[in-house]
Amino acid sequence: MGYNCVVCVKQVPDTKKITGEAMKEDGTVNRAALPAVFNPEDLNALEAAMAVRDQYGGTVTVVTMGLPAACAVLRESLFRGADRAVLITDRRAAASDTLATSYILSCAVKKLGADLVFCGRQAIDGDTAQVGPQLAEKLGYHLVTYMEEFLGCRERTIRLKRNVGNGWEVVSCPMPALVTVMESANTPRPQAAKRLMKYKKALSKAEVQAKAEHILEGDFENYTAELKAAEVEKHCAKLAGRGLLVEQWNLDELGADLAWCGMSGSPTKVHRIQSVVLTGGEYKEFPPNDEGIARLIGELIEEHTIG
Repeated sequence: MGYNCVVCVKQVPDTKKITGEAMKEDGTVNRAALPAVFNPEDLNALEAAMAVRDQYGGTVTVVTMGLPAACAVLRESLFRGADRAVLITDRRAAASDTLATSYILSCAVKKLGADLVFCGRQAIDGDTAQVGPQLAEKLGYHLVTYMEEFLGCRERTIRLKRNVGNGWEVVSCPMPALVTVMESANTPRPQAAKRLMKYKKALSKAEVQAKAEHILEGDFENYTAELKAAEVEKHCAKLAGRGLLVEQWNLDELGADLAWCGMSGSPTKVHRIQSVVLTGGEYKEFPPNDEGIARLIGELIEEHTIG
């Protein structure tokens, strides 16, 4: 039978390397100032989807929204075993908050037609954990959050174990469904060498346009705009023929309402970004013997920490 699984992934700034230039004056994240990484729990979501496909058949399509550079996470998804990759890129989607992002992603999922949608529990650049639930609501899909184990499918009903903070619960729900996946759910498989060699040259049309001067042959600087566009299309056709063209959609192709996209569809604004570093204060060392333990206990009692 098989199931059509869609995985929503995100390229995020490496929050371990925040600098003073991490935020723009308009309150949006300056992504160019930070190295970009694959959002960690999205890798767990990808692994969960591929495990379903491996056991029950079907396909895994990975979708991301962002600048053309976000294709890096799509290529990595292909390296790890995804069947299909789609880039949503459009300047009109810039500065989208979780509400606008979930709306745009819902348009993409509707276009793809998914039995199961997998998302990471949350992204490390916002930590809101809102996109998954908002996406499920817009799609009208059943929602299961905080998945720690996928227990199986039977007659289009999934059974999952989810974390509820102080314990676990086992739940069942019919498809179509959206599942948010925790880091503890699985261990993502590594990139496969054969797939890396196959897909390392995969590009989206936007990337071909950005790298045209280096990719296309001839005296590119003297090309007319029409000839440049024709050469880009020709190169994209070659990539498509080899299965190396990453699908690219804009908001018009998704049929999205622009009032719900970008800044106009985003009621949330970032006030500021802070990097909080915890430093140690004064400390004392005690020798690891009976005398040291006695001294430590004595000081704790004297300071009324214990006793």
